Amino acid sequence: MSNEAQRYTRVLSIAGSDSGGGAGIQADLKTFAALGCYGMTAITALTAQNTLGVSGIHGVPPEMLKAQLSAVLDDIGVDAVKIGMLHAPEIVRTVAWALRHYEVKQVVLDPVMVATSGDRLIAPDTVQVLVDELFPLATVVTPNLDEAALLLGRPIAHADELDAAARDLLALGAKAVLLKGGHLPGDEVADLLVSGDGPAQRLASPRIASRNTHGTGCTLSSAIAAYLALGNPLDQAVAKARSYILQAIAMGANVYTGAGHGPLNHGHAPLALHKRPRG
Repeated sequence: MSNEAQRYTRVLSIAGSDSGGGAGIQADLKTFAALGCYGMTAITALTAQNTLGVSGIHGVPPEMLKAQLSAVLDDIGVDAVKIGMLHAPEIVRTVAWALRHYEVKQVVLDPVMVATSGDRLIAPDTVQVLVDELFPLATVVTPNLDEAALLLGRPIAHADELDAAARDLLALGAKAVLLKGGHLPGDEVADLLVSGDGPAQRLASPRIASRNTHGTGCTLSSAIAAYLALGNPLDQAVAKARSYILQAIAMGANVYTGAGHGPLNHGHAPLALHKRPRG
């Protein structure tokens, strides 16, 4: 065994807490662990929720969020960051400050605005601040169709509208966009990955019949962040993350947790913590 000093591959989730355990910080930590990464958190809000919906949201004060970010990044450091629920403009600005101050290079921004249950999770005045402050700092932005519609101010109802919508999201300042098409009807789920330096990549797979879809967006974005932290280029990180989440959906499809939209099976094939040389 080598005596060389080592450390774990580190991923930080900046997001809201889901008391039901299926989405948010809880889903992110499960995903990081399953993919062999050391997970850390900066909690932006507490939510009271379960498989049926969200019944309460309590925002964390910006100074407490800043304290969490500084504590983690000053001491432990980070290889990638996943950003989820940011409910207020001052919370967005605090996150943007941290990304700039600590020069974070790998950032996955999941613009969480609407829960699986349909509950809105973001204040209307926060959307423009999110675009202005965080889109330019993100490696990739991962909206679903509901979130893309809020960002663009128009519905996206057909598969042939995905390319134009993704390009318009790029025009808002993002370096790359993964537009998730899972809300469209049909037996196939197709996502579109676009960036400023190449053609669009269409990633398609058969739809898996399951009521347990709570936290799919959180899980996908955290898996992308984990694979980026592990050294994969963006296109490979996205492809591997999609493969992981498809397995997590399939392996949890027949399990009943609560009376509504249950969680995925995040731990269907866990990996050991990945270590790399310290430095």
